[in-house]
Amino acid sequence: MRRGPARQAAVAMLALAGLAGAFPVGADGGAGVAIREFQPDKPVSRARRAAPVTAVVVNDGASDAEVSVRLAVPAGVRVTEGAAARTLRLGMNDGETAVTWTLEADAACEADLRVDVGVAGGPVANRTLRMRFEAPVDMRKLPYIPEPVPVPTEILVGAHHCPLWESDQAHFWLNVLKHPERTPALGFYSQDNPEVSDWETKWAVEHGISFFVYCWYRDGQGGPVKMRFGSAIHDALFKSRFAGRIKFTIMWENQNRGQAGVSDEHDLMVNLLPFWMENYFKNPGYLKVDNKPVLFIYRPEFLVDDLGGVTNVVRAFDRMRQACREAGFDGLHILGEYRGLDPRHLAHMKGLGLDASFAYCWPLAGSPAPAKAVEAQMGYIRKTQELAILPQVVTVSQAWSGWRDEGSIWKIPPAEFEGLLRQAKDFVATLPKDQLGARMLLLDNWNEWGEGHYLAPYREYGFGYLDAVRRVFSPAAAAHKDLIPEDIGLGPYDAAIRGHFAREAELRRERTRRVVRPGAPEGLTGWWTFDEDDGAPVALDVSGHRRGGILRDARRAPGREGRALLCDGGCVEVPGAAAFAATNGLTVECFVRTDAASQENRWIVNCVHGADPAAGFRLGVLNGRPCFQAPQTAWSHHLMTAEPLPTGRWVHLAGTFDGATMRLYVDGVERGAMERPGPLRPAAGPLILGSYAVGHGSHFAGVLDDVRVLDCARAPTVPAAPQGP
Repeated sequence: MRRGPARQAAVAMLALAGLAGAFPVGADGGAGVAIREFQPDKPVSRARRAAPVTAVVVNDGASDAEVSVRLAVPAGVRVTEGAAARTLRLGMNDGETAVTWTLEADAACEADLRVDVGVAGGPVANRTLRMRFEAPVDMRKLPYIPEPVPVPTEILVGAHHCPLWESDQAHFWLNVLKHPERTPALGFYSQDNPEVSDWETKWAVEHGISFFVYCWYRDGQGGPVKMRFGSAIHDALFKSRFAGRIKFTIMWENQNRGQAGVSDEHDLMVNLLPFWMENYFKNPGYLKVDNKPVLFIYRPEFLVDDLGGVTNVVRAFDRMRQACREAGFDGLHILGEYRGLDPRHLAHMKGLGLDASFAYCWPLAGSPAPAKAVEAQMGYIRKTQELAILPQVVTVSQAWSGWRDEGSIWKIPPAEFEGLLRQAKDFVATLPKDQLGARMLLLDNWNEWGEGHYLAPYREYGFGYLDAVRRVFSPAAAAHKDLIPEDIGLGPYDAAIRGHFAREAELRRERTRRVVRPGAPEGLTGWWTFDEDDGAPVALDVSGHRRGGILRDARRAPGREGRALLCDGGCVEVPGAAAFAATNGLTVECFVRTDAASQENRWIVNCVHGADPAAGFRLGVLNGRPCFQAPQTAWSHHLMTAEPLPTGRWVHLAGTFDGATMRLYVDGVERGAMERPGPLRPAAGPLILGSYAVGHGSHFAGVLDDVRVLDCARAPTVPAAPQGP
């Protein structure tokens, strides 16, 4: 079937599932058939409108497979294009096949869809999808977004705004690929687009949100101001048509010490504050209360070190307020972020001269159910007030997951979130009228898609969260109709990001080709020889397991036999290091050649990363000597040889682990052993060949060839050197 660009991009995003990692798949049968993904093609689907859905079916087996694919839909939903049941032939080297159906729902609903895949022996995989169809809206073509119609509220309602979604920062969307229900109504948009900003303004003010608190990042201290992620304000908001319809303020993200703060008071008063004054505070759209600009600071306590003491912070804040008065304002509201109940920390914040505290989000332990998440937040808010140390501006949070789904994960659906909003609104009404917190409330978060907290319209709940805000804070507002770009013939806004992921998906298809090299030893879980053509963008896994990698700024060079990987800063990234978990044991081995003696902290094969430094394994060079690590606690168990790594010739390195002992071999001879009882923890990140991580400085300097990973501990037998000149 011929597909248009939008459909092709959607299919490419689904096909990327394996690259992003951690996508659940259905049970597979003997033929290796599985369903990699099953999702809608559009960010948001409407009733009475074509709504394509796609299932990506893969055959990871060692033989071709004839498979049946059947889609089941509930009453009220019809398949309008594509046979509900069909038969496919999946070759063992085809990688994956996308199967697409076009659906139409009679009315707004949530429909449970199911796709079943079978082979001659019976069913092998299935996947269900709860798909939301928004209320029908007649499509029309308009030249631009209709003018926003703000609704009145009794207090100021603001939302934290995450500006990470720039056109060249595709990696920030990876956790959304793992959680496609989070897909924004704007798709995987580019934040630097003024039209994106206008959609955000329209949706916000029409639901009672009157200002955004943009995260603001400095890039380098001690000189003229440079920014990171500044396009959301400077390229989008400032250049948008509706810029005057919503207020904005900034939260100074100063947590990256040495880069994002200030070098001293002179830097603050001569470089940073004048930049804020001219670009933001004096802007008519900047949020001011009682003619005082409102400034949020993420880590105010870090200023103690930056400025040389508490007294200096107090003086600097006073100087900032005075500078604002001299500029025509009546002062400056300075708020500091804190999400805890330690009275000593609150007293410290008060001692710095802050006007109030606020929370960016609330840390709720134990992955609480919605009712508990509501109760816990109100507990934080009430207890903060009872301590009576520093006034607060109330924040309410919708959800949390972290960027890698770490720790406590929770979500409050819109109905329960509306109840939280009502409690928070009632609480704000009890605050002393002279406090800033009596006049505003903060929502967490407008668009933290990767970290799991967001209010903007998106696939799972549509406008559910925004409608809850509107009902609570503007109950008398007249009825309105929520629009998405497709309704009026605008968009899409995700061409750059989809183009990136389409390229990555093509690389994924290429790297997962099944290749088996003769003479493969038993127990291999991966084998990379780098013998592809010089310009090939992938390094195939010749063990037959389809665990090929993608070259990241890497080149090939003449190898010990055939080609090898030149390690000069680039690497090969093999996704999904959990596939190399050592259940029965581990052997990792390779050939290297280098002329660089005394290399320090340089890694050759690595899946130990900072996100979890107590998991995985790695082979490299420390203090000029070969090193094998299989950590049990963070960064533990480095086994090194007594002699340095030889230079000027090919050297065989191997590390083994049998569940009790680590061993390190050079040219087939054991050169060290270390006790290390207990199993290895599988790494969550990628396996990197030639470096520590993509783009990292701790890369091996030399040439790498014939990398093998086995699921058993085996003393290496070094292959004979190739014959010839």
